[in-house]
Amino acid sequence: MIPEDLRYTDKHEWVTTDGATVRVGITDFAQDALGDIVFVQLPEPGSTVEAGQPLGEVESTKSVSDIYAPVSGTVVARNEQLTDQPELINTDPYGSGWMIEIEVADPSATGSLLDAAGYADLTSQG
Repeated sequence: MIPEDLRYTDKHEWVTTDGATVRVGITDFAQDALGDIVFVQLPEPGSTVEAGQPLGEVESTKSVSDIYAPVSGTVVARNEQLTDQPELINTDPYGSGWMIEIEVADPSATGSLLDAAGYADLTSQG
């Protein structure tokens, strides 16, 4: 099931907005394709990220995959639980498996991301 209240990238990241801050994670589709996640590399708070550019990595038993910034801005938080429990991305990708929070440079940037229907079309889950 694809949550209706989130926005999505074509690289399988999701975004939820709270004012000028967005929370970012990877979708259920992405975590399922990756398999069991064993390690996550995320940027430090204070780091600048640029939309469309890699911001970290997810390592699974199958492969290592880049995570891409859905928007440009400054990292204000990262999910420290993932250091010891990277499997949270597998078990709860839209909840406790979130990755980082970004203070967005341009709050309107999330408007260009896919809605749930657009993401469903992209992944043929619709």
